[in-house]
Amino acid sequence: MEATLILEDGTTFSGNHFGAEQNASGEIVFQTGMVGYPESLTDPSYNRQLLVLTYPLIGNYGVPGDDYDQFGIHKWFESEKIHVAALIVGEVSSEHSHWAQSRLSLTG
Repeated sequence: MEATLILEDGTTFSGNHFGAEQNASGEIVFQTGMVGYPESLTDPSYNRQLLVLTYPLIGNYGVPGDDYDQFGIHKWFESEKIHVAALIVGEVSSEHSHWAQSRLSLTG
């Protein structure tokens, strides 16, 4: 399914949609790290923002399980839920491979 990002000045960007089928609006913010998308998605500081991950390939290491440390803190997530309003990436991988992954990829 096609999706369109429309900026306040009217500039548009088209791409492919993945994930929840809903509209989102908000401030666009950028995260430039090469890893850490599960942490970024669950980071409360990105609440209701449109998160752009600048690393070109996202999803290739899957999503880790709900592991906790000895203090009851998530090992792989910043909080208990996803806080971003939308996730924008250059390319999403439908195949994943990582020793800690236990869930499906971002696309399914």
